[in-house]
Amino acid sequence: MISVYDKTGLEELASGLHAAGVELVSTGSTAKTIAAASIPVTPVEDVTGFPEVLDGRVKTLHPHVHAGVLADTRREEHLTQLEELGVQGFELVVVNLYPFAATVASGASEDECVEQIDIGGPSMVRAAAKNHPSVAVVVDPAAYGEVLAAVTAGGFTLEARKVLAAKAFRHTAEYDVAVAGWLSGVAEPGDAELPSWIGGTWNRSAVLRYGENPHQQAALYIGAAGQGLAQAEQLHGKEMSYNNYTDADAAWRAAWDQDKACAAIIKHANPCGIAVSDISIADAHLKAHECDPLSAFGGVIAVNREVSVEMAERVADIFTEVIVARDTPMAPSRC
Repeated sequence: MISVYDKTGLEELASGLHAAGVELVSTGSTAKTIAAASIPVTPVEDVTGFPEVLDGRVKTLHPHVHAGVLADTRREEHLTQLEELGVQGFELVVVNLYPFAATVASGASEDECVEQIDIGGPSMVRAAAKNHPSVAVVVDPAAYGEVLAAVTAGGFTLEARKVLAAKAFRHTAEYDVAVAGWLSGVAEPGDAELPSWIGGTWNRSAVLRYGENPHQQAALYIGAAGQGLAQAEQLHGKEMSYNNYTDADAAWRAAWDQDKACAAIIKHANPCGIAVSDISIADAHLKAHECDPLSAFGGVIAVNREVSVEMAERVADIFTEVIVARDTPMAPSRC
């Protein structure tokens, strides 16, 4: 079963699967794309005996689809029931979901966002992931090469299907958190400063050199929503350490609290100096540094403006671990 919103790599995948002797079943525009490439494909309505209805809201929500996905082929009674019902089992489910988060980020209307809440896709993904002893589920076009390699080699191993299932459940979890977070915000009063529910997911972006101390481990995780220090563009220097991140986070939060030009210097999570200026960011940094020049040595500097030449020349003479500076109106993006 192939049902994807993002058609990246679809023709290559379908062609490779067909060449390997795999029978393809697909939905809507996915089936049309495959057929347009002269690759044999069975429309899902030929499997269900039921047409796509309600502007595409109902395509795969049918027992002939979900029974085929959820049947545990290790159980003789499941195979018997499939045969009695005339249902064909699926061995591979390839699905990616409607771009809900991107639609919200685009500033679309509430109704437009609601239309991008995928129902059938997550249902198939979760069903296939639950039944990973019998079915492989793929949610990322970047994995299509691995799919074709596995099919060519005779199929997926159980361990490979477990890995794919875990990725699939993470995918639907991130999707559900995005939908729940958005709809909670829509439903709550506009003046609610403290939401009644907050959900989030994070993906590991990097394994850091060590933790707060050399004998400890640490990693950097990036959230799906919003921008922050973890998404900053590093322009120079070695990889950031755990302590670099914690000090940089404290510094930029302190600097970003101010409307005037502000510089904050942090070392070991303690402020060495914070200052604002009506003159320039270089003046703000000078004042912050003069609060405690000794402790500022080897510290982390954050400023809520772009770094000026005057400030850069002064900082060049001071040993500094990290400089965080504003590049956009909304978030730190350079360090």
